[in-house]
Amino acid sequence: MSKAEICPVSAIILAGGLARRLGGRDKGLIPLANQPLAAWVVRRISGQVSEVLLSANRNLAEYAALGHTVVPDYLPGRPGPLAGVLAAARTASREWMLVLPCDVPFLPLDLAQRLYRHAIETNARLLRAADETGEHYAMMLMHRDLVPDLAGYVEAGGRQVRAWQEQNRAESVLFGDDPYAFLNINTPDELRTAERVASRYPS
Repeated sequence: MSKAEICPVSAIILAGGLARRLGGRDKGLIPLANQPLAAWVVRRISGQVSEVLLSANRNLAEYAALGHTVVPDYLPGRPGPLAGVLAAARTASREWMLVLPCDVPFLPLDLAQRLYRHAIETNARLLRAADETGEHYAMMLMHRDLVPDLAGYVEAGGRQVRAWQEQNRAESVLFGDDPYAFLNINTPDELRTAERVASRYPS
């Protein structure tokens, strides 16, 4: 598979959470270099996959303006990111789904390719990205076979992404080319860091 080849994967961008450390703002719509964070993620992943879905629970029109299908949670009470994954997985058209948070604006341009290749080569059904700083649990590639298990976990009250991954023997794929590839924006300081380096990642 060449670097430019699109993987048969549905990307699910999670934008349904509350950014409490950023004043409760809708994180995916926070501007970075005059573009919403979610737009950065859409731009960097859309050339890697064959479908992009956005999981969001407010400001749906603003997310729809990014040009892709928006899927709200169907479970009440904001039950966490896995509920967003579950709702979008039921809409996704591909067997493989790449889950991403909306706050990783500099994600690797070969993220989907490397995870998908590892899955095909090893017959793994659940993979997550990792680098020298540790595991990135919110960035995972999962096969549709796992959706029933995920539904059971979430509908029984399960919330922890890591716990569900460990339960399903997730494999890690190591990335290490770019120190900012997995920078996620949770605090004002991290947003300032992203602003400082954004010019290195032209659209």
